[in-house]
Amino acid sequence: MQKSRDLSDASEMVAPLIAGLAVAAAAYAGRYSVQAWQAFKARPPTARIRRFYEGGFQPIMTKREAALILGVRESTPAEKIREAHRRVMVANHPDAGGSHYLASKINEAKDMMLGKAKGGSSAF
Repeated sequence: MQKSRDLSDASEMVAPLIAGLAVAAAAYAGRYSVQAWQAFKARPPTARIRRFYEGGFQPIMTKREAALILGVRESTPAEKIREAHRRVMVANHPDAGGSHYLASKINEAKDMMLGKAKGGSSAF
């Protein structure tokens, strides 16, 4: 009888211990989750935002620079170049508050990519 009482006492002691360990594990998991979420929210948003060319213009435009201005690859077909030119020009047209200088560089980039490049650089 003594033995069965000891076993029941032991099982009564184990249940609260397991419950306590479960609560502690849940607390640590919750703490880790909150820290991970805060680190996720605090990361710089550059991973989601498309990066644009951050340099100045070359004295004489190259095909690489023209492709960067239009946001296309150097091997892009002519139709895609025209679409990209239109999209960039709509955003930077002088009549819509854009710069004449940028508009001339965008047009020069289109001409360069289509093989219509004139002898030099833009009018500016």
